[in-house]
Amino acid sequence: MSDLIVRNVRLPDHETSVDVLVSDGLIAAIGPGISTDALELQGLGGLLTPGFVESHIHLDKACILDRCHNETGTLAGAIASVGAAKKTFTTEDVYQRGRKVLEKAIVQGTNAMRTHVEIDPGIGLQGFDAVLRLKKEFAWALDLQICVFPQEGLTNYPGTFELLEEALEKGADLLGGCPYTDTDPNAQIRILFELARRFDADLDFHLDFDLDTGWRHLDEVARQTIAFDWQGRVAIGHVTKLSALPRADLMETVFLMRDAGIALTVLPATDLFLMGREHNHLVPRGVAPAHLFHDHGVCCTMATNNVLNPFTPYGDCSLTRMANLYANVHQLSTEVDLEACFAMVTAAPRGLIGQARQIAVGEEATFVALAAGSGSQAVAEIARPAWGMKRGRLSFECPEAKLFAP
Repeated sequence: MSDLIVRNVRLPDHETSVDVLVSDGLIAAIGPGISTDALELQGLGGLLTPGFVESHIHLDKACILDRCHNETGTLAGAIASVGAAKKTFTTEDVYQRGRKVLEKAIVQGTNAMRTHVEIDPGIGLQGFDAVLRLKKEFAWALDLQICVFPQEGLTNYPGTFELLEEALEKGADLLGGCPYTDTDPNAQIRILFELARRFDADLDFHLDFDLDTGWRHLDEVARQTIAFDWQGRVAIGHVTKLSALPRADLMETVFLMRDAGIALTVLPATDLFLMGREHNHLVPRGVAPAHLFHDHGVCCTMATNNVLNPFTPYGDCSLTRMANLYANVHQLSTEVDLEACFAMVTAAPRGLIGQARQIAVGEEATFVALAAGSGSQAVAEIARPAWGMKRGRLSFECPEAKLFAP
């Protein structure tokens, strides 16, 4: 592998622009004006980041609007329509749709991803087998983590448990849950913790996906996390109930999650689309205030969730766009707040999936160049990446737009 020098880029811990020398897939030197005859790659004064991390997405049910539609616009409507469409899925079908999404994500600067994959007797392991193939084939550009979970229930769907076991044995990375679709939510939570302990797997739950604050499953997940000593190994996604809590109750939840070591993932596009359908005015946003949890030491991420399906009928896999959407929803504008939003699509999710990465001498040369001078600017302007590299090899390039004045 030839040496390469990245010229004129900004790093968060450097006051001025620097060069980055890459040799044998690793960062060999960082500094201003490095002298070398290596092939040059221009950073144009933009920010160099280890890359974006998609912490919650569903590759197996992406891009299916041509075959199903959410007539009610509700969560129940989305689950029902996808459940019906899922009966027609094949391994090749999931593979081709998932491939499209990965290609979109890569050119948006994403080089690590956690995808959830539905497992039940209706679909079997077809979706899992397709995503496992994608994981291997796209390793040149992206590290893909597979979370298998029972979307339509576990205790009420005989045969699902055995399929989850089989998927974990065949290489699934972690285990997910969806208690609100189960006839016995607490039993599902307990069973999944037991299975996670047996396979030494992390857990990632779809949780409390409504606006009724009269009940929630978060407390049981927190209790089991501590009982199983699984702190730092549990994440919960959506948790839209948090957006409806009064401040005092919300802060109690912040400390509950911090003490239990539970991470929070918000999915702004999906949560905005599905929540508040019963309101005809002053419609609630339904997006959990992750920035408040982030400020108090809880690991918080934001992610895409779905692309072009009944849960989310849009999406281009841009995580700067998702961070910008979140900032709009929660009316964030300061440099500190926007930097926090940037962290929730970069460093925080990288920690969540256990793949800490930094731009330093001796580290793997995997990074993305952004047309922005800082993370806050990238979020504010929805900055697109100029190019990306994985282990010293260019993985994509997006040429700068040109104007042709008369």
